[in-house]
Amino acid sequence: MTAVLTSDAVSVARDVLPAIAAQAAAVDSDGEFPRAGLDALRGTPLMGLLVPAEYGGMGGTFADLAEVTRELAGGCTATAVIWAMHCQQVAAVARHAGPRLRADVLPRIARGEVYIASITTERGKGGHLLTAQAPLEPTGDGRLRLHRDAPISTGSLHADAFLITMRAGADAPDSDVRLVWADRADITVQTHGDWDPMGMRGTHSVPVTVDGVVDAGNVVGDDFRTVALASFVPAGHIAWASAWLGAAQGALRRVLVLLRDPRARRQYNLDSELLLTRLARVRADLDGVEALLDRVVATVERVVAGGAVRAEVEAPAYQILVNELKIVASERCYAAVDELIDLVGLRHGYLKNSPTALERVLRDLRSASLMYANDRLLLANGRLALFDRAARLP
Repeated sequence: MTAVLTSDAVSVARDVLPAIAAQAAAVDSDGEFPRAGLDALRGTPLMGLLVPAEYGGMGGTFADLAEVTRELAGGCTATAVIWAMHCQQVAAVARHAGPRLRADVLPRIARGEVYIASITTERGKGGHLLTAQAPLEPTGDGRLRLHRDAPISTGSLHADAFLITMRAGADAPDSDVRLVWADRADITVQTHGDWDPMGMRGTHSVPVTVDGVVDAGNVVGDDFRTVALASFVPAGHIAWASAWLGAAQGALRRVLVLLRDPRARRQYNLDSELLLTRLARVRADLDGVEALLDRVVATVERVVAGGAVRAEVEAPAYQILVNELKIVASERCYAAVDELIDLVGLRHGYLKNSPTALERVLRDLRSASLMYANDRLLLANGRLALFDRAARLP
């Protein structure tokens, strides 16, 4: 990837990577939120990677987001996903919030004072992003009351602020959605369940109920569909895909270290055609995902630089490409790590105490196809393909 990194963000990420990697096994085994990793990130400029320089941030791009996320994921997938999803929220605020809200929150984010979680799932509609059931309720004094029940919300018990999707009002259709900023001090957050999953255990994606009152100026953008297509969805898919790719690439690096160790000659025949073929297949999968990630980042940044007019982000070809990144990355990164387990075998692939950590990474990546389910995106892309004139259908 050929990004020109602002303030050498990758170098900053590499400085904190040892602290993040050191907690990865414990975060997984205990199912605990990676507080130490997030605290390490708060002590750097990286929490404000996508905050414009005029507000004290690094002024980074989606290419920077992809590079840094991959670095972090090589140490701990959960920490990388948590940080990258925070950056997704920052992108939405930086691009779509009103002047007052930007001036209030962006400097705080840049200083590492604010970790943002999102609440977009809802009982009864699941993770469907572009609809909402719970309505915003005007209080009559220029404020809005919100009450929201979310079955899954990553890191919400540890967040300093939230972006929450709400129905525009009691009389609005489910498709009329608003994105609302809420400081932790303005709402109550209660959990009514736990988080004990197969993988991604550190994301602590518990069910929560939030209730509170916010200023009417805390609505981000005119309507959420535009925010979602122009910023929220592409930033999210780039963030997720980069985390999965970084985790798989980290797994491949650790396997190569194992195979290059002279002691490995007793267990592995490096002239084996089966071993070499499997290694080539893994490398091809990950190189393919990286190439697609590069293309999506370049396309999204071109659209963003052009002002992201609604006609561009509504175009079938654009939406198909962004969705394809999530689908392909989730499938091929998982397949690559699965192939690595076959390559190194039971001792170094399947056992939890192996230094390759393939068992943990495989469990983490198994969630990738389920996070905003691939079946839903494939269905959407199939419908969009029927209207994509660039495909030159007969």
